Amino acid sequence: MTTHLVWFRADLRANDNLALAAACRDPNARVIGIYIATPQQWRDHNLAPRQAAWIEDHVRALQRSLAQKGIPLTVSEVDDFDASVETLAAFCRQQQVDALFYNYQYELNERKRDAAVEKRLGDTLVCQGFDDYVLLAPGSVTTGNHDMYKVFTPFSRAFIKRLSQELPACVRAPEVRPGGPIEPPAPFAPFNYPQTEMDAERFPVGEDAALSRLRRFCLAPVANYDKDRDYPAIDGTSRLSPWLAIGVLSPRQCLHRLLREHPDALSGGPGAVWLNELIWREFYLHILASWPSLCRYKPFIPWTDRVQWRDNEAHFTAWCEGKTGYPIVDAAMRQMNTTGWMHNRLRMIVGSFLVKDLLIDWRRGERYFMSQLVDGVLAANNGGWQWVASTGHDAAPWFRIFNPTTQGERFDPEGDFVRQWLPELKAIPGKAVHQPWLWAQKHRVTLNYPQPIVEHKQARIATLAAYEAARNSNREPL
Repeated sequence: MTTHLVWFRADLRANDNLALAAACRDPNARVIGIYIATPQQWRDHNLAPRQAAWIEDHVRALQRSLAQKGIPLTVSEVDDFDASVETLAAFCRQQQVDALFYNYQYELNERKRDAAVEKRLGDTLVCQGFDDYVLLAPGSVTTGNHDMYKVFTPFSRAFIKRLSQELPACVRAPEVRPGGPIEPPAPFAPFNYPQTEMDAERFPVGEDAALSRLRRFCLAPVANYDKDRDYPAIDGTSRLSPWLAIGVLSPRQCLHRLLREHPDALSGGPGAVWLNELIWREFYLHILASWPSLCRYKPFIPWTDRVQWRDNEAHFTAWCEGKTGYPIVDAAMRQMNTTGWMHNRLRMIVGSFLVKDLLIDWRRGERYFMSQLVDGVLAANNGGWQWVASTGHDAAPWFRIFNPTTQGERFDPEGDFVRQWLPELKAIPGKAVHQPWLWAQKHRVTLNYPQPIVEHKQARIATLAAYEAARNSNREPL
């Protein structure tokens, strides 16, 4: 009997899984699965303990789901990617595997691992990879010169044109195999990695929970997404990123559900703004695949690597702990530290503050985010940090610097979000909460809240000078 092995990675679902569907296409094949945890690799990549717990919970859920289909899922653990190649090869020999199916990952180390697997096993079995993590394969949306776009807007136009011509299809979950359901394997031991328990109410485990949230969002909130998405006190975003990050939900499922409820989204109708966010996700993944140096913490704009960053540990710690004296920054950081998730507008605000108020290297912020976020993904995290630091593709101009106070007043006008996460400021009414020391002075109140660690206007001047010096440092003299 032919044996097909599905190697699960960032695709922890049975529905719309291209590799799994392909492996199950032959009704007479024996189909088995494997997931290989790599804790040392996770440490190297700053994987958040919350995301480790999130992954483990979903591997267990997938194991149960596949057992109902008659597909056993073996869970193994090794240190790193090199060891995972050896484990996979040994498993293929033991199980007499004829074909290996997996979905591509686009990070540099993951691509090297997959190349090593294909080199090791290619002579003994068939290796089939699929572009499952994206709507359109990297390299398929290019300029007239067949180059990857460096700016988002023309990429988005070209991307929508491709989608308008032909939508990527979803595939069904496999039918129950001829042998019928099986008993789930014995529970595997917890992964040898620090884990932080997830809030099950905020982030319920499983494909059904993800699909239910997607349906609810696309029924109504998505139509107001363009108006509500920038206000963290409003539950106006999908919050689907944790499921998308580890592949419990696919981007095709998101696209098809959106178009089912809002057929005009591709032509600018309701839902178009959220569709644009899905395309930003694609843009960063396509960029990462085209410029692997981004995986090595390299900026895309070379001169920005000459910015003289400050090595101020007290400031970095205050930023990490949400004790900068700027309420919108501190509330956002405490939201992430507590829940593992942060509103996207706030990610821009706190990122800008770290880089352009504190003049601290954006790579430190990028790594800290990865260590906290349940939805941490290298492509989006790196892309977002390089955007605020003005070092990457389609970045904010280097002289654009957010004012954290006015950002708070604009996007949390009544201060509801700030008071939710900074209870020490709960007595301060309305937008006065964004300048608490002015209010405290006026009312002769002592606050249990830090003074601002920098003065924004002076910090802005220093940052502009640092960027200008870096930009000019390698120019030829006149």
